[in-house]
Amino acid sequence: MDEQAEITTAGGAANHELVLAFGRLQGAANRLEYLLGRALEEECGISHLMFEVLLILGRAGDAGLPMRSIAQEQVLTTGGATRLVDRMEAAGLVERSGDPADRRGTLVRLTTKGEDTAVRAAQVHVANIRRHFVAPLPPEHLDRFAEDLRLLSHAARDALPRLR
Repeated sequence: MDEQAEITTAGGAANHELVLAFGRLQGAANRLEYLLGRALEEECGISHLMFEVLLILGRAGDAGLPMRSIAQEQVLTTGGATRLVDRMEAAGLVERSGDPADRRGTLVRLTTKGEDTAVRAAQVHVANIRRHFVAPLPPEHLDRFAEDLRLLSHAARDALPRLR
């Protein structure tokens, strides 16, 4: 049967099993983002987005990353990434330097304070993930659920257009 044909009323749309499932996923993600992000702000003084950038830069190591890579990883415009890195640089979490491979480019690296903040924030984050994300799930479902989320994340990432 045609997917569109089975939705004929607003009530049918609101109660469609796929619409409901996606709404629950989105609702859970939004609520978890709020809970975990608020904890990072209160306990570490950084936003969840800043924490994500600290993690990205932590994975990159001492070499750092170009601004474009940070923007692509976080699905930000280059202007949005620049403003975020400006705030992080002002807070002493990151530093910029010229990119030896691209005279026009800039690399972003963690500072010692950024490294320390990433470690502390990860400790807070993991404790809250255990509390709000892992504890409510039956233990036997966790590995499969985590793998399914990985698959969904990669499929969505691959479907996104590349930023310039």
